[in-house]
Amino acid sequence: MKTLVINGSPKKNGTISILLKNIVSGIPQQENIEWVNVYDFNIKPCVGCMKCRQDGKCCLPKDDGHTIGEKIKNADNLIIGTPTYWGDMSSQLKVLLERNVPVFIGKNKRGLPIPMQKGKKAIIATSCTTPYPFNFILPESRGAINSVKKVLKYGGYKITGTITKPGSKSNPKLKPGILKKAQKSGSKLLQKKK
Repeated sequence: MKTLVINGSPKKNGTISILLKNIVSGIPQQENIEWVNVYDFNIKPCVGCMKCRQDGKCCLPKDDGHTIGEKIKNADNLIIGTPTYWGDMSSQLKVLLERNVPVFIGKNKRGLPIPMQKGKKAIIATSCTTPYPFNFILPESRGAINSVKKVLKYGGYKITGTITKPGSKSNPKLKPGILKKAQKSGSKLLQKKK
């Protein structure tokens, strides 16, 4: 089994990175895990040409968006982390996902969307400066989770866990409970249905 971890934060040692590392720590060590920090890559933004819908691939000149798209295609599981910006995912993660529409969805003969990653599993991790419960009352954490979840659901992924750290600015320390939850979600990622 191959698991791809996508860190959508510009901070390599920030809250999202810590959450992702704790999720990964719950996965058996012999598993194949690859880590991608999206802010390390050169990904041109989508130009909205819609050619990918016909061709099944992005028509822009080859860049890191294509490379990471192949990694997503070849992974059995995804773990995606993003800070919350304006109630949404980070801009660089959004660029990556927009550039890889055909990795997640295709279309049938009638033009209706079909999931291209059906049967795969995913975990979503977010952090937010807004303290609890306002991070959910206002669509901050909830907005970021829903944005990532929408892409994954269209792709056919089963979301096996969501981890959220609210109030990261005023209270940056991660409590043992959230770290344990992150680790437990990682251990559930590879469990088969009973």
